[in-house]
Amino acid sequence: MTILGFDPGRDKCGIAVMSAEGDLFYHEVVPAAEAIATIAQLCDRFAVLTIAMGDRTTSKSWQQKLQENLPDRMTIVRVNERNSTLEARDRYWKMYPPKGLSRLIPQGMRVPPRPVDDIVAILLIERYWQQQQTANP
Repeated sequence: MTILGFDPGRDKCGIAVMSAEGDLFYHEVVPAAEAIATIAQLCDRFAVLTIAMGDRTTSKSWQQKLQENLPDRMTIVRVNERNSTLEARDRYWKMYPPKGLSRLIPQGMRVPPRPVDDIVAILLIERYWQQQQTANP
């Protein structure tokens, strides 16, 4: 089973696709105008039936757009994204360790060189799986 994580935003959105085993198939930050088309393509490509979507910025309007543009078989689950950006910054440095002199800068003072919305989408998937395991031990 694969799941798509979606961090909605006004200007840009984070998207990730991951298996139940934790295999990461895709992650990218896309312009908001391209999000629906990208999600539709990924759902077809990876046979996604569930979208774990962040519950904060513009999530209600995005959920409506997704429901209007994706097949009825798609389940959209809103996931708590509290502190996810801070957690994504930490995860970024684990995924892409600093090189050269930037290794000497304390991690709390480093700023990732790109948006981390796609990493937030990964975290949303992981939070969704945790919710599922808690609900169905």
